[in-house]
Amino acid sequence: MRKSKQGERFLTASDAKSLDKKAVELLGIPVLVLMENAGRCVSEEALNILRQRRGKVALFCGTGNNGGDGFCAARHLLTGGIKPDIYLSGKIADVKNEAKTNLDILLRMKQKIIEVNPANISLIKTKKYSLIIDALLGVGLKGDIRYIYQELINIINASRAFVLSVDIPSGLDATTGKVGKVCVKADKTITFVAKKRGMVSETGRKYCGEVLVRSIGIEL
Repeated sequence: MRKSKQGERFLTASDAKSLDKKAVELLGIPVLVLMENAGRCVSEEALNILRQRRGKVALFCGTGNNGGDGFCAARHLLTGGIKPDIYLSGKIADVKNEAKTNLDILLRMKQKIIEVNPANISLIKTKKYSLIIDALLGVGLKGDIRYIYQELINIINASRAFVLSVDIPSGLDATTGKVGKVCVKADKTITFVAKKRGMVSETGRKYCGEVLVRSIGIEL
């Protein structure tokens, strides 16, 4: 963990993982509770944006916990009267654990989930969206980004929609601030507990846009 000259603390990817582990193992906070808190924060910010930019919403969700935050946010949007389109970077069967719990809730609510694959990815049209929520990849990103994620990131960046990233723009290294072949260029990023070190690097600032820090019930 690093502090700025003003005393602000920045987390590495390892720090963020350790905080989650502490919350679960030492404090007894279930991962589902952390995901619920994160998803609610995202939905609240999405509703704030939609007050200024009315229109349709799309969520681009990965198969991991970042996608789980997105599924949870989608549920809150649904209960708030907003029916989003949800694009999943793979198959429903690929989603596991707490993310699957939130996805299953959406399915029981009769929310359509669009499974994206190389055969149908070219059919995604973003002109109708005023807001896109990027919940593809989180702070645990390691190595090269898979093809389907690369293509979805390119689609997001080519859109004219306002882009809100969940925790960190997909493709940005949370620790170093480096990007690989592609990275979501967000207008706003809502991150949890504290800013990640990579977000305040010269490159990171270009991709994160405005950064909002929100609490999900974990102390530094």
